[in-house]
Amino acid sequence: MKRVWLLVLLAFLLWTLMFSPWTAPFLPFWWMMTVSASLLTFLSSLVAPGWWRRVHWSASNVAMGIGIAIVLWCVFWVGDKVSAWLFDFARPQVNLIYGMKTGERPWLISTLLLCLIGPAEEIFWRGYVQEKFSLRYSPNVGFLLATACYTLVHVASFNFMLIMASMVCGLAWGGLYRFFPQRFSAILLSHALWDAAVFVLFSIE
Repeated sequence: MKRVWLLVLLAFLLWTLMFSPWTAPFLPFWWMMTVSASLLTFLSSLVAPGWWRRVHWSASNVAMGIGIAIVLWCVFWVGDKVSAWLFDFARPQVNLIYGMKTGERPWLISTLLLCLIGPAEEIFWRGYVQEKFSLRYSPNVGFLLATACYTLVHVASFNFMLIMASMVCGLAWGGLYRFFPQRFSAILLSHALWDAAVFVLFSIE
């Protein structure tokens, strides 16, 4: 478990550098995110090889992945409207999140999210962290602990909406992995598709 916690701490460090208002302005966000997610996936694959054996592509898994992405996008669309109605700070904070797209070409961000960032995050947080926590403690504890870590790595942003969005996503993908680990490929695909959709292709702005 020491290796798991060390990699989680590394994730906290990398995400703090990316999102902290004291360091984020000096870093190219999308390249930093790509390198960070890829590095965590690479290192976790070194210490725990074999996650790819849980990836089984089929028509049903592809359909499920697309369906999960659509449902999650709809949840965020409704959540955006409700939060903007309830909280004055919600829309400005959401705009700050979308402001991270400034300066980069949309097609490049979409490609990075779809092909690298989305899959890499899912492989690390669910395929490695949640899997190891579940084996060490229990499936329920592993799910909650991994979701808490996935949420808390975004705390350095001081952006309540981003933190809550991370928690919702963590609960969704983590919950699916808790009850349908055999559908890991569908969960992985949904993460990649949702990332590209919500940030670029069908952004909720």
